[in-house]
Amino acid sequence: MTKNLTCFVVCLFVSWMVAAQKRAYEHINDLSYLEQADESGDAYRSERCKLDVYYPKDTLNTSAIVWFHGGGLEFGEKHIPYGLREKGVIVVTVNYRLYPKVQHPSYIEDAAAAVAWTFQNIEKYNGNPKKIFVTGHSAGGYLASMVGLDTTYLAKHDIDADDIAGLIPFSGHTITHFTVRKEMGIAGTRPLIDRYAPLYHVRQDAPPILLITGNRELELLGRYEENAYFYRMMKVVGHPDIELMELDGYGHDMVYPAIPLLLDFVVQRSKEPQQ
Repeated sequence: MTKNLTCFVVCLFVSWMVAAQKRAYEHINDLSYLEQADESGDAYRSERCKLDVYYPKDTLNTSAIVWFHGGGLEFGEKHIPYGLREKGVIVVTVNYRLYPKVQHPSYIEDAAAAVAWTFQNIEKYNGNPKKIFVTGHSAGGYLASMVGLDTTYLAKHDIDADDIAGLIPFSGHTITHFTVRKEMGIAGTRPLIDRYAPLYHVRQDAPPILLITGNRELELLGRYEENAYFYRMMKVVGHPDIELMELDGYGHDMVYPAIPLLLDFVVQRSKEPQQ
């Protein structure tokens, strides 16, 4: 189901601002998420495979949001999106290797390693490994979807992708990413669905999913439509918990108005089951 959400987003944001309690937060920078000391001698890998953890110091059992930056898999830096600070959640923001210094699937493997690190370490930062949500914008949304849908990447770290509490790609490819296609000599206007496409991994037992895009007329070429097709195929296979939201009035640069929707999704999927 698609929704025009401008007023709804504003109301959600206001409610979050009112409800937010004043807490002490700590921001730890540039932690390596490599599983062990990197002995490969790859200086670029050691430089890029870092993450930050931003967390409330006085709460326990806290939900964590893993955020992957956008930039077409070619540029970008880890950051905490405006609107995610001081919201009572942990934010794990990740750098990963970029094209042309690496090619696929290196950046997907990096994303999986960062998510695995989060599962293995989040309790040190007052987090709950059962409440880890994976998200990102554009290329970051694509990485979130790939890590959560193709179970092989996390399985290499002995993590079950289905233990992710939710996937929330912001305006992410569901077909094979255009940079992956460029690496294969395929034009950006020629769609492809192979094992590097989230659509290739449609399955009933995937984590809960919230797809958010900008308005279909303002988005990058076909971005809303490919998300709509992914949504439909997930419904066809019987996935029980997926939503598609289209932000009226916004194009590809739709992070800020989508943040309250992300936070609401995290709250709803983090509720303890009733006894």
